[in-house]
Amino acid sequence: MAKRRDPAAPRPRPSLLGRCLPGPFPRMAWLPLALLALIATADILSPADIHLGPLLVVAPAITASFAGPRFTAFIGALSVLTLVVIGLERGVIATENLEVQLAGLVVLSVLVVVFNRVHQRSKHELTRVRAVSEAAQRVLQSPLPERIGPLRIASSYRAVAAHARVGGDLFAAARTGDSTRLIIGDVRGKGLQTLGDTALLLGAFRAAAHQQSPLPGLAAYLEGSVSWGLAEPDGGAGPEVGEGFVTAVIVDIRDDEPLLNVVNCGHPPPLLLRGGRSATLEVLRPAPPLGLGTLGGFVADGYRATAFAFEPGDLLLLYTDGISEARDYRGEFYPLSARLERFGGVEPERLLARVNDDLDSFVGGPLADDAAMVAIARDDHGLRLAARPR
Repeated sequence: MAKRRDPAAPRPRPSLLGRCLPGPFPRMAWLPLALLALIATADILSPADIHLGPLLVVAPAITASFAGPRFTAFIGALSVLTLVVIGLERGVIATENLEVQLAGLVVLSVLVVVFNRVHQRSKHELTRVRAVSEAAQRVLQSPLPERIGPLRIASSYRAVAAHARVGGDLFAAARTGDSTRLIIGDVRGKGLQTLGDTALLLGAFRAAAHQQSPLPGLAAYLEGSVSWGLAEPDGGAGPEVGEGFVTAVIVDIRDDEPLLNVVNCGHPPPLLLRGGRSATLEVLRPAPPLGLGTLGGFVADGYRATAFAFEPGDLLLLYTDGISEARDYRGEFYPLSARLERFGGVEPERLLARVNDDLDSFVGGPLADDAAMVAIARDDHGLRLAARPR
């Protein structure tokens, strides 16, 4: 039977090697130790005119690739000690040649430790930046739920900014009493500098979309909110205050009717996939991008919603121009509509996965702009209930 350790008993002090390692002893840590032993043995057994001592710097250099500065410094000190042992064994401890080797090994080991320390700080800073980015994503741009009312929904977001997961594209969904409302938009600009305008529009949409006001009224409210926000002294797109805007598509999908209503504010039009064929949903009266309508004299009652059939089996795709304007090495745009017809007949989540994979193959490198997509399919359960005689 194993003995229990007395909690009051003093803990054993870790060894020097244990204090140098931040965690469990890694398997890679044996590599520099083995190299030191191998180089020392080869140097001692070599002829007098062959000196392998300078190769000892390889040990701390390799250690810096997988360990922290403390263990790297430990291996560096062990390398210097190994060179001293070599000098004693070969009887050259007092020669100028060995003194120069020792000095060079000390300097190089110190430099390796310093660069390792700088790298570790950069790595920790990057970890913190990613944590902040993920927190901002959860607040601003969390994925949409898989089901909202009678709809099955999938969403995809790809930010162009390095190490960031949020950017200038946005989407959101909200429920009214008898419909689901969605928005997808694209803030002028790219990357993290657009977060203020993204938060402004998403906040306005979430505050008003659940109300029963008609879709044109919601668009007018968003226009006013964005125009007011961009007019603030610290609003707008960075230094170009007064020139910011947001393109957006706002959609209202009824629960009990095979219809959807669309207001398009200068955004790429949605695509509807039906029976293996893709159709572009062009509205009858497009509106200017949000933030420009008021400046251009576009009044609130000028917004008009266009109705389209949206039946069970149909699939609606909302997207930003980071998808439709992605280019291959020849400069040709990604043929989104044609690719949808090739990928038709699948669930929303699987469709977005196929589009993203195909887009990566088409571009052959990183995307040049933020890219967002929302795919929506309708279940026919709600329509069957509405069609029953009362």
